[in-house]
Amino acid sequence: MLRHILRKEILCSSVSKHNVPLATFLPMQNRNKSNTAAIQLPDSMQIIKPLPNTSPPAMLRIKTINKAMKAYLERSRNYNEFLKVKTDEYEIGRHHLANMMGVEVGTLTEDDIDKAIEYLMPSGLYEPKARPMMKHPRIMFPKEKAAQFDNDGRPFSPFFYTKTSNYTAALHDLVKQFHELDSFEDKMIAKGILEPPKEALLNLSGGEWKTIDEMKALFLENINEREYNFLVTTLTRLGNHPYSFRAKDEISKYRKEFDTISNLEDIPKLMTDENGRPYMEAEGKRMKCLAKAIVRGNGTGLVKINGHDIFYFPRILDREQIMYPLVFTGLLGEVDFEADVQGAGVKNQAGAIRLALALCLRSFVEPNVVEKMRLAGLLTWDKRRRARKLPGQKGARAKFTWKKR
Repeated sequence: MLRHILRKEILCSSVSKHNVPLATFLPMQNRNKSNTAAIQLPDSMQIIKPLPNTSPPAMLRIKTINKAMKAYLERSRNYNEFLKVKTDEYEIGRHHLANMMGVEVGTLTEDDIDKAIEYLMPSGLYEPKARPMMKHPRIMFPKEKAAQFDNDGRPFSPFFYTKTSNYTAALHDLVKQFHELDSFEDKMIAKGILEPPKEALLNLSGGEWKTIDEMKALFLENINEREYNFLVTTLTRLGNHPYSFRAKDEISKYRKEFDTISNLEDIPKLMTDENGRPYMEAEGKRMKCLAKAIVRGNGTGLVKINGHDIFYFPRILDREQIMYPLVFTGLLGEVDFEADVQGAGVKNQAGAIRLALALCLRSFVEPNVVEKMRLAGLLTWDKRRRARKLPGQKGARAKFTWKKR
């Protein structure tokens, strides 16, 4: 017994001298077995290697990678390799395009590439996405969401288990901004400033909130229509706060400003008739057709074209063209309009009436809606004309039937 105790003390002293954890040594359960059988370990067991004396005890733990982290690292590596291949192909095509256009590669910008593609491969396709294009792979392919947890599987964000951590964190920041603005307003009231200055209210005209697809790209998460509407409602309430200008940076992340703002001086003011009803007059034209329209407010949706109703136009496509400005501005059923049109062509008459109606509706809506109308093409005169017949051809584009003999 004394010999066994001395032998155990010698073993422990040697272990503490080399700073090796006792977990690496197996206790001898049977003294009659050989030393080789006593130190034999299973194949799946991990052995901790000796570490320096200065290492803390926590560093002796075996570091393993979480399965989710391992899967993410694998996807990230494949995505980076895919982007590298596509970037190399893009650079090769960029060099070839620069040689064809006779310019230096270093001076070839994205706008120059778009103009070169449009010049070399003209396309009459209406959908822009169907036309040939050449963009950088980081623009063409969507971004991947970064890892939301560490190697041990612990999430970084407290909103990780909501499945939309970035979206929820954004709402949390907006509510925090609400509390800060309310606190600032209370301080101003305590100082005797009951009415905030006009400069403190953020001007939201001249832009609009980002679409649901743009919000998905911003958050790198899939949000539904209900969540998008709730976010827009929260942002609108924050923008209407009396001191919302202090949260301008936070609000501007979710808005997109229009490139140019329409000149407000070009929009005529509403006139009033003898009955006190507001009205506006305008003219529109397309090809050889000229239309004069009068729009009256506080109406019921009455439509009169050359003394007839909307069925003056037999085709439904022409009727939809005329009513589209009312639907776009949300004034369908709230105003009455009369139109007198002259000229040949049913389609041309509908286009002239649509332009005259849209010009009248500018005075009934807000300036930001006018800018949307301009971007939608409702305020632009269609200057197209019928092309002349070319010599040697049947028409402007039609050719004579080719015959071999």
